[in-house]
Amino acid sequence: MRVLGINALFHDPAAALVVDGTVVAAAEEERFSRRKHGKRPVPFSAWELPERSARWCLDRAGLDPADLDAVAYSYDPALARPAEEMGLHDPWDHLRQEYARRAPEFLAEALPGLSPHKVRFVPHHVAHAASAGPASPHPESSVLVLDGRGESRSHLAGRYTGPHLDVLAAQTLPDSLGLFYEDLTAHLGFLRSSDEFKVMALASYGKPRLADQLRGYVHADPDGGFTARPVPWSSLVPPRPAGEPWTQDHADLAASAQACLEEVLLELAHWLYGRTGDEVLTLAGGVALNCVANSRLHRESPFRHIWVQPAAGDAGTALGAALHVAGQSEARMEPMPTAALGRDWTDAELRAWLERAAVPYEEPVDIAETVAAELERDGIVAWFQGRSEYGPRALGHRSLMAHPGRPANLERLNAVKGREEFRPVAPMVLAERAAELFDGPMPSPYMLFVHDVDPHWRERIPAVVHVDGTARIQTVDRRTEPLVARMLDAFEQRTGLPVVVNTSLNTAGRPMVDDPRDALECFGSAPVDLLALGPFAVHRRAVFA
Repeated sequence: MRVLGINALFHDPAAALVVDGTVVAAAEEERFSRRKHGKRPVPFSAWELPERSARWCLDRAGLDPADLDAVAYSYDPALARPAEEMGLHDPWDHLRQEYARRAPEFLAEALPGLSPHKVRFVPHHVAHAASAGPASPHPESSVLVLDGRGESRSHLAGRYTGPHLDVLAAQTLPDSLGLFYEDLTAHLGFLRSSDEFKVMALASYGKPRLADQLRGYVHADPDGGFTARPVPWSSLVPPRPAGEPWTQDHADLAASAQACLEEVLLELAHWLYGRTGDEVLTLAGGVALNCVANSRLHRESPFRHIWVQPAAGDAGTALGAALHVAGQSEARMEPMPTAALGRDWTDAELRAWLERAAVPYEEPVDIAETVAAELERDGIVAWFQGRSEYGPRALGHRSLMAHPGRPANLERLNAVKGREEFRPVAPMVLAERAAELFDGPMPSPYMLFVHDVDPHWRERIPAVVHVDGTARIQTVDRRTEPLVARMLDAFEQRTGLPVVVNTSLNTAGRPMVDDPRDALECFGSAPVDLLALGPFAVHRRAVFA
């Protein structure tokens, strides 16, 4: 069974391919088009398809569109209702629905040889759910999906047994935790449906003094759902014009909304556990990218284990839709093996790129040692290795790295990337060493939880410690990431520190670097000291001597 999954309607268009129950490839269109999030989530862009990522997925497997058994589209227009009936102000939503209904024709046009009759609509939240339960390493799990909106709902709670989903609860629109957080994002002067993670970071600088007022608009209900109605934000705190400095009031509002979000998630998790009694909770939907809330669920919910889809936003519905359709035919489904499901290049291809760019480079005996030495000298390293990551986190394949022991490196990296000064960077640490430095869910390979930093280590690795004493860590398994592990070993031998700063290889407003051209362009435009492109090293001092 060969199933291509497609996410296209709202934002973060993506494609994923599942063959005989195994995930073969998954990629976001933004990595090919170089447009952040692929497109804006407006009705006029709903016709755009992830054509390049879809073609690449097929090429990766050596398939033509005619070879596919099905194309799974992560939205079912038959379940939608007019926006005004759902209490949403979206006067052009009917255009979005028309594009969704015509998706089979559009896909057949984009992928010549594909029959439109092979396109299957998968309900949006079912696609989210399937990106969590069946993709996780747990054969049985409870699943919780929360985002802005699907066809007519914003939430799903259920239980997976193998590929079979039992839906236990669903919240109808207009109540939406995702839209609640999006509205706050816009009120605080950030870009809606893009910068919600900035609100989460800003919340650490505030106090939840306005939470009582917000609870009147946002709270859990006893039937496994919730109320989340529009908040008169300006009556609480004046809006922040985009680009203007934030105030303590803005941070307090962010902290208050974050606290309310966490409280509702906890109550939903308790309700779901009461229905299933499972040990494992799997999460998907854009709200599941809130790593602070995920950590509170880990600490305070009754579930013993929590697994979060690394591409929890809408991009992940491409994978979930494919897994859902495949699961209806396959007797056995393999869990998602890694987040490194995107493009890669051979050493010969990387060398050809460097020769074409006419930049001086070297091929050291061990690129891991070369990078460790540069980091010890307090250089910033662009690290481009293996297959690119699926989802918004850099996980040791497309990363910017730095020395964690230099306090100025947080400000330095934010300046290199051109982003806000309050944004944290993350520590990368070997899985077997993580518990010595950090307290929280282990392992944490996808940077989807925050961990308390041991007080004895906070002064030793200040660049990765957030204002509240936490860090969003990535644990590295040396069996699956031997090159990254070797670099971490070499850095510790030189410095005594088992941690390296890791943030995504991009600059503000641009997608993460994906191909060698992107890497060379980023290296040329940003003050990066070393580009580690596969086994090759490009030193800034040699290029710009």
